[in-house]
Order: sequence, then C-alpha cells, then structure tokens
Amino acid sequence: MCNDVGCQFADMASASRPAVVVLLLRFCAVTFTLLGRVDGLVEGLYCGAVSCYDVLGVSRDAGKSEIARAYRQLARRFHPDRYRPTEAGENPEEKFLLVATAYETLKDDEARKDYDYMLDHPDEFYRHYYHYYKRRLAPKVDVRIVIIVTVCAISLFQYYSWWSSYSEAIHYLTTVPKYRIQATEIAKQQGLLNKTKEKGKNRRSKEEIKEEEEEIIKSIIKNNIDIKGGYQKPQLYDILLFQIVLAPYYICRYIMWYCRWIYRFHIKQEEYGEEEKLYIIRKNMKMSQGQFDSLEDHQKEMFLERKLWLRENFEVYKLEQEEELKKKVASDPRWKRYRRWLRNEGPGRLTFIDD
Repeated sequence: MCNDVGCQFADMASASRPAVVVLLLRFCAVTFTLLGRVDGLVEGLYCGAVSCYDVLGVSRDAGKSEIARAYRQLARRFHPDRYRPTEAGENPEEKFLLVATAYETLKDDEARKDYDYMLDHPDEFYRHYYHYYKRRLAPKVDVRIVIIVTVCAISLFQYYSWWSSYSEAIHYLTTVPKYRIQATEIAKQQGLLNKTKEKGKNRRSKEEIKEEEEEIIKSIIKNNIDIKGGYQKPQLYDILLFQIVLAPYYICRYIMWYCRWIYRFHIKQEEYGEEEKLYIIRKNMKMSQGQFDSLEDHQKEMFLERKLWLRENFEVYKLEQEEELKKKVASDPRWKRYRRWLRNEGPGRLTFIDD
C-alpha cells in the first residue's frame, strides 16, 4: 500500500529502531499514500481523480475560447435530455455535472491557478483543501458591501423613527392649551395671524385659513420648544452611520478628556466645577446624557445643593428616595387594592363567587 519513498524510509529505520517505531513509520507512509497522489488528483476536489483538462479534452495551455468551445460541445452531447447511455450503468447526469465542474474550474483565472498549482505540487494536500473550500464557501457578494448597505438601511430606519417620534411630540404640544396660547400670542406679535382678509379670486376658504394657522402655530412651537429625551429633534450625527464614521474622533476625544481629568483632579487636586459635579452626579445615578438633560433645572440645582457628587451624600439621598417611594406606594389606592387582593384571594387560592 505504501509508495516507494515511504517503504524505503520505513525499511531503513527498521534495522535500528524498535518495532513500535517501525510501525509508526509504516503508518505514516500509508497515510501519505492515501492523502496524496503522485499526479495531484484527489477525490472530492475539483473533478476528483480525473483531470479537468482531460474531461474537456483540452491541453493545459488552452485558452478561454478553446475551453468554452469544448464545454459547449460536451454539454450538448452529455445533456441528460439528449444523451443516450451506450453502456449499462452509465449515468448521464454525472457526466454532465463533471463537464460543468471542469468548465467552472478552468474558466475562472484564480480557480485555474489553484488547480494548476495542485497538479504541480501534489504533496501540499492540506493547502489544496483549504484553497478549494475557501473559494467554494466564500460569499459571492463582498462582505463589506453587505455591511455598508445594512448600516445605511438601519440608519435610514433610525432617522425615520426618530423623526416620527418628534413629529408626534410636536403634534401633541399643539393640542396643549398652555403651549398653544403662548404660540398664538407670539404669532400675533410677529403679525403672522393679523393678515387682512383676502377678497375676490384670492379669497380662501375657512378650512385653508385654519390649516395655515395650524402650520404657523406648529412652526412657532418647533422653534421655541426645547424637547429633550426620546422625542427630541433628530440630528444626523446621532444615527448609526455617522456614529461609526466619527467613532475614531469620539475615541480620541474621550482619551484626551480622561487624561485631562486625571491630571486636573487626581494629580493637581483641583476642585470640581459645576459641570464636573453634574457629570459625577449623573454617573452616580446611572443615567444617560439624554435622561439627565431631560431633568428640570431646579432638580439639578437641588442635586448641587445637597452635594450629591460626594458618594456618602448620594447614598443618603438614594435611601431617602427609596423610603419616599415606599410611602407613595403604600398610600396609593391601587396598591392597597392589590395588597387586599393578595391577602383575601391571591393568585394561589381558588374561590367560588355566587352570582
């Protein structure tokens, strides 16, 4: 079973090595013979034990036109709908697939280059397997294009969703009497609602005038209201695409800011400013920047008055908030009904109620 080189190597070692070593050498020789063939043709790769050039009947120096012409002739000849087997057990589908495989291998420059390399270097078995399955299993579309298209689609959906939320918030604010009255007063001061009535052909209906007034009020609310949090006006630099593009800039800016923080407040022992104090308070509360910005100004002033940037003061404030929440829950009628339901019936008790 072994080839000449493997058997000679094993016989040479058998004279001076123990029996176990001889068996190992013979096993390696047999394995080498099974894995690699002298002609470089391996079952499961390309055309298997048959050369793709022999399948198409062309030489290794054949050009693409000659290979294509040979493929068309063989494809017409061995097509399953036209070919009639001349021998028993002959399968036209297998012949046709073999011809197609040979053509797919030789028509592509990179695949043909790997195939010729396999024929010239039959001993590099694992390399041939790697390149063959890498090419076969590789995606047909560039992964980078797929990632870019996916990020762009997510960014468009993200921007549209944010804009819809912002439009809903503006529409809701136009129905709130407080903001609507203020917007109407501003519009009258700017002379947007004090226009003279039009006459003749330019006269508009009441519905058109009302729609125009609604648009004016809505635009004034947009320009004067400060919406924060999840309903704030969307910005292009907030979507995923711009965040990825600007990620290196944000990372560098954060590193510079962190180094400056260490130098100022840990090395030089400077006192915190108001901005730094609010930052530490926000981190203690585990709130995002958008959540913290949505808080009222008087709440932030209260945080500063109580010096919540200090950890011990924040712990006291946290306990107070928990106790206050417990009191609110205890005094809530809905919570009382829920506790009464748990005490009288509860989820684990079966009762019968007569009508």
